[in-house]
Order: sequence, then C-alpha cells, then structure tokens
Amino acid sequence: MPTSLTYPGVYIEELPSGVHTITGVATSITAFIGSAPRGPTDEPVRVQSFAEFDRQFGGLWVQSTLGYAVSQFFNNGGGDALIVRVASTAAAPVKAKGNVGGLALIAAAGGEQGNTIAVTVGNATSGTATRFKLTAKVGSNAAVDFDEQTPAGIGAALAAAAVVLDPAAPAPAARPTNAGPINLTGGADLPAVATVTLGGFTLVAASAGKWGSALRFRVEVAPGAGKFNLLVRDTGTGVNERFLNLSADPNDARFVSTVLEQQSQLVRTQGSVPNPLTTFQGAPAAGADPLLDATASTPLANGVDGPPIADNDISLANLANTKHGLWALDNADLFNLLCIPPLTFDTDINATTRTAAAAYCKKRRALYIVDPLMAWDGPAAVIGNSAATGIDGTTFGMARSENAALFFPFILSPDPLQENRLETFAPCGAVAGVMARTDTNRGVWKAPAGIEATVAGASALSVKLTDGENGQLNPIGVNCLRSFPVIGRVVWGARTMRGADQLADQWKYIPVRRLALYIEESLFRGTQWVVFEPNDEPLWAQIRLNVGAFMQDMFRKGAFQGSMPRDAYFVKCDGETTTQQDIDNGIVNIQVGFAPLKPAEFVILSIQQIVRNTGA
Repeated sequence: MPTSLTYPGVYIEELPSGVHTITGVATSITAFIGSAPRGPTDEPVRVQSFAEFDRQFGGLWVQSTLGYAVSQFFNNGGGDALIVRVASTAAAPVKAKGNVGGLALIAAAGGEQGNTIAVTVGNATSGTATRFKLTAKVGSNAAVDFDEQTPAGIGAALAAAAVVLDPAAPAPAARPTNAGPINLTGGADLPAVATVTLGGFTLVAASAGKWGSALRFRVEVAPGAGKFNLLVRDTGTGVNERFLNLSADPNDARFVSTVLEQQSQLVRTQGSVPNPLTTFQGAPAAGADPLLDATASTPLANGVDGPPIADNDISLANLANTKHGLWALDNADLFNLLCIPPLTFDTDINATTRTAAAAYCKKRRALYIVDPLMAWDGPAAVIGNSAATGIDGTTFGMARSENAALFFPFILSPDPLQENRLETFAPCGAVAGVMARTDTNRGVWKAPAGIEATVAGASALSVKLTDGENGQLNPIGVNCLRSFPVIGRVVWGARTMRGADQLADQWKYIPVRRLALYIEESLFRGTQWVVFEPNDEPLWAQIRLNVGAFMQDMFRKGAFQGSMPRDAYFVKCDGETTTQQDIDNGIVNIQVGFAPLKPAEFVILSIQQIVRNTGA
C-alpha cells in the first residue's frame, strides 16, 4: 500500500507478480584432480581454455597425466573446467631403488641424491664362483668396493653404506648375476617452494615446485618516501609482473605483502618485511635486460617438485576435514563431471579413490567418468574370471554407482613432449569433452554417444573392439570406444555403472541420469526463495507456476517424451502433497515428475520380399 493517502488524486502501487524465474544450471563444468608442476594446491581454480591452464598450472608435464586430460577435454569441445592441483604430502623424502643382477637395493637416505648412486655387480677378486664384488659410486665421488661378498653376508657389509638391501624385498638366496653399472631411480626430495632472501627481504614462489627456481626479481627505488617497485619474471614462461609504488609499512594501502598476495601469480613475501626497505639492486649494464642482468636482479632457488602423488593425497578420509584432495571441491559452487586421471603414465588410481569419487559425486549431483585399469587389455580382462579381476573384482574395487560411468579402452594420441610419438592416455578427459560438446549442440538429454560423438585427437584405440566384443561389455555397463571406417574414433555407449542388464535400474542410461541431476540442481537453486514464505495455497500456486514454467520450457526444447505437456511432466504442490501436519512442521512438499527420453541403443530393421501376384 502507499505510505499515506493525504491528497485527492491517483496513487501508484506496485504489486508482486509471484514470478521467480528458474534458470537452468550449467551441465558440463568438469572438475579435474591430479598433479601439476605449478599452481595453487588443494584449491579449485576455474580455467576456460588450455592456454589458461598452461599459464596457471604449467601445461603438459611428463610426470603427470592431468595436463593431457585437460588438453583432450578442451580439444573435444569442453569449455569450463575446475582444476584441483594435488601435491605430495609425503612425510619423508622418497628413497631411490634398483635391482642389480637380482639384488634388490635401496638408497640409505631419501631424496633425489639417491638417483646418482650407480651399482655394479661383478666377479670377486679371488675368482670364487659363489662370491661376488659389489661396487657403489655416489655421483662424482670415488667408487667403494665390497669384495668377496656372499648372499648371506652382503646385508651386513652394506649396513653403513650409501646403498643397502631393500627391506621390502626377499633376502638374496643366490649369488647375483654380473650387471651394471645401474643407477637407482625414484628418489625424490620433499616438495619445496623456491625462495631467496636479500637484506632481510624474503620472497618465495607462489606455490611449490621446481618452476619457482626459474623466477628472477628486481627491487628498485620509486618516487615517494619509502616507496619501491618490484619486478618479477618467470624465465621459464616469459611471464612478467610489475608492481609499482609498494611500501614496507603494514599500514600503507600498498603494503607489499598484501599486494602480492592479492595480485601476483608468481611470488609472495615470507616473514616480516624490513621497514624501511633498503635493499635495492644496482643498475643493469648498458643495453641489458634488468631482469636477466646478474647484478640488477636476483634469482629464486631450491624449488622442489617432490615425489609423485599417491592416492592418499586425493582420497584419504581425513582430508575431508581440511577440504584437501577430492574434498577441495567443497570450495567450488558447482561442477557436473569429475575426472581423476591415472596418477602417472603407469600408475592407476586405486579402489579407495574410485569409491570416494563416486560417493562424492552422488553427494554433489555430478557424474564421475571412470577410467579403465591399465591391465585391461581386452573384454576378457574387463569381465574378469576371478574374484580379484574385472569390473566387479577386488582389484577394481568400486561399487556400481548411478553417478559413475566407465569407458573402455584407453586412447592413443600424439604426445607433444615426446616428439609427437603415440602415447596411451586414459579416456576421461576426451569423454568429458564429448559430453560438453553434446550438451551444447543437442542438450543434456541427448546421449553423448554415436557417430556425432567423435573423439578428436585420438589416432587409435589401445584395444580395437569388434561388434561381438562390444556385445559382451555393453550388457555389463561398460561403455566402449570404437573405431569405424570414415567415421573415426567414437564413443559407442551411454550407460551408467548401474546400466548392467541384470540390475534393471531406473538410472541405466547416462542421459537420463544427467537430466535428472540437471533438474534437481536447477530446482534446488531456483526454489530457495520459498524458504520462510507463508506455507499456504498462495505459496503453493506460485511454486506450481514457477516450477511448471521451467519444466514447460524443457518440454518445448524436446527434453521429454510425450506430445502434450501432461504426458511429459507434472508438478504437484497442494493440500494433498503438503498436509496440515507438514505445515505445522514447517514443511512444503513439491512433487515433480518427468518422462525422460531414452537412447535408441538397438535399431532393428525388418526387411522382407514383396510377393507379387503372378496369377492371371
């Protein structure tokens, strides 16, 4: 009502319309979890192109499959990704290991230094057949000989050496064969950020990794009392940052620590900043680049990538408390698809990680795209012939979930870091890109499979399946990637892991499940206005109006079965769905039903001859 009626005349009153438009959420935001050479850790970062991923996370990396999965996602039509970089949380440096002539050895101390240990096994000086000589050489140091050794005594002889018997391996039972020199491998230091201190002013790289050792910085005097400029260059990528008129005074609006934390992608300060700052580099030589000249700039050093990540860095249960690993996605508002590619090119994620990912996707109304095991070299391996192997075996170890879909086999693509030679890659990134492309072109209700679902960038598949082999895998809920003449490599399956024929599950098909998740998430967000409104017929009518308008819009787009709206969907919210007891308990019940489109998996052509009447 108008505030007051004080004079004769016309008063304008604006009335609420009851319209609260429900907007559909995104359908193909894809979350990727894995290791990268740089970037924020345990924090979801949105990127919308591979170039942006390259700038923030270092692009492709031989030690991780994450960058390749992201690249394949964007190459296949993806447009929106969330990247969670996970770093190793190992408590101690990893020790280098090796096998020399059947003798399992390990470095006495952890760290990358162990990779410089070279071991040789040869004949003992005495020439006795049962004895041998072991020679260990650490880097450029002088070699140390352990002569006249026996299998039983070699452990005691090496007790104080740089290399010892691997306690996890069986004790040597026979004389090792002559071999070497062989370097131990796999040693790794703990992750560390590159750092440098100059006159009490300490700068560190924005994240851990060797990449930080490629940074150089310069501090120069700026006009104004106590002001200075900071110039930073990443010599690895050529990225420059320039911060002007900084201050060492914490009360100043341009305090250096605050400015770098909020604006720099390369460096941070560490500890207190001397005030006033008196550390400035000298002028560069004539014509020299001030950020490359040795006297005009200073490098950061000692950045360490650390050991490869393990499943515990992604899915250990207690990470949920700190929102690290998989649960870093708690800090993301929305994602629709989840990809966790293999940890390395020869290491699958384990059953714990797959199970945690599926459960988390169910909680967040998303779909987990599951990669096959590297050991699956054909349909027989996928099906499994024992309790330990195959899709339902303990090795795979993942319960069937309606919020997960498994794709087989791996794809072969050129690797830019290996002279474009073909490398084997997990399919999750490419499949997520195909889903995103299908959503854009056709809608989330269209199965992301068929001759339109080509896998861009795939030169071949690791297993070329026949129709008969496809027929063995499809009924157990395994989606196949196929290669056809002219068409190329395509996604040729659209079932969830509940899609096995024996389960007869309502969420058998990926498009049906994803459509339901889309409706659920859209209505969840679009009905927040209902909370605390008076719970009576006027509210119920508004709910029916707004939810019905959303469902009607989807019907017009062809998302449902049926030629008429009443055949395609319903929305109920009235005295039948919400009883007086519900009202007393503060509950309003909304029932929404829809008739989903289901993919035509099997096309049957019935052909017969027409018999002409030959009679007179």
